[in-house]
Amino acid sequence: MNKNSFAEMPPMGWNSYDYYDTTVTEADILENAEYMAKNLSRYGYEYVVVDIQWYAKDAGSRRSEYQYIPFGEVCMDEFGRLVPDETRFPSSAGGAGFGPLAEKIHEMGLKFGIHIMRGIPREAAHRHLPILNSDLPASEVADPSSICRWNPDMYGVKDTPEGQAYYDSIVSMYASWGVDFIKCDDICNVNNTSPTEENAFSRAHEIIMLHEAIMKTGRPIVFSLSPGPALIKYSYFYEKYANMWRITDDFWDEWPLLKNMFERCEQWKDHVDVGCYPDCDMLPVGNLGKGFGKKWKSRFTISEIRTMMVLWCMFGSPLMIGAHLPTLDMGTKTLLTNTDVLSMRSPNLRPKEFYRTEDEAVWYCRDEEENRYYVAIFNISDSVRAVVCDLTDVIGKSLPVRIKNIWTKEVVTTSNLVIHRTIEPHDVCLLEF
Repeated sequence: MNKNSFAEMPPMGWNSYDYYDTTVTEADILENAEYMAKNLSRYGYEYVVVDIQWYAKDAGSRRSEYQYIPFGEVCMDEFGRLVPDETRFPSSAGGAGFGPLAEKIHEMGLKFGIHIMRGIPREAAHRHLPILNSDLPASEVADPSSICRWNPDMYGVKDTPEGQAYYDSIVSMYASWGVDFIKCDDICNVNNTSPTEENAFSRAHEIIMLHEAIMKTGRPIVFSLSPGPALIKYSYFYEKYANMWRITDDFWDEWPLLKNMFERCEQWKDHVDVGCYPDCDMLPVGNLGKGFGKKWKSRFTISEIRTMMVLWCMFGSPLMIGAHLPTLDMGTKTLLTNTDVLSMRSPNLRPKEFYRTEDEAVWYCRDEEENRYYVAIFNISDSVRAVVCDLTDVIGKSLPVRIKNIWTKEVVTTSNLVIHRTIEPHDVCLLEF
């Protein structure tokens, strides 16, 4: 199976992290999945992803002290493979794993995904547990010098046949559960506080091992790498072995982080291709943070959500919603499901940044099949701006042309491609030609 025989468009869905942190339960997953099936799936949202520490007992119980309890108890099978905590995921009892939950998700017409940490459980190594289809125990496969700097659960895996056997064993188990999406953490950049250091890319062999394990299953499992920022010099590697890779550290609802994404997207825009998607991270909209102990409404304004959606879609990023879906407000839902905006997501549109200053940015792309252009004029300043943009050298059509304002649906015919628009701070004017 070629890794690009699936994920022909940037994946879309929902991830539990931004709202639930480590505390998500089976009931929570089903509640959000049901909302997606009824309200979002027809727009392309299909992946339901259970994020970090689904295997951890007492996850979130000491959140004021730790996000991840040091050396907390985890749930494993006899081969050192992490399995769901039965207290939070009761359908996993009796060795069923995520199979029953995945089946329910599939019955809704959706796809099921999980978050994993790079490596092998430290507890498996300390207990010298056997590895399926290997003569060596976990203690001989674990690399005790390779430790995640922010999560205490795992050791890295040595680049050996026995290490590959371990990764084969967990991924084959995930495939038997019906997993369609794997987000692997602490692997894209293992030193993301200093992203230029070579150490940041020091666990590349584990990316290859997971990729090979996925290929062996014969199941079309989307492979996503976290955290970022990914290193642009290794773009060829990410493109070869993964479907998604994070180009930023955790992205939250703060304007400076969103403004910074213009530079990141410009750097990575030529590396978007079918099956290969630089990832701008989740969409932190709606209600957030319950599992963090400080539930809040997204700090992004409607203008900023418009800007985020247009940039993510024109760039070609995956779209993973971070909200509590059942309480999603209508204004945000309308932006998440705008079909004109979502139509720009095709990796065949090849976006370009026309120009960018400290105050404004202009991006455009062409849909060759439909012979139409999209132009996004962003006001990235903190004040209302009267923007003048000459698109004569951008729009390769004979004049006159029809211009549609995506937000107002207004259509005008013009022979003058010098565009004058007054744009609110942090907002975007999106035009179709």
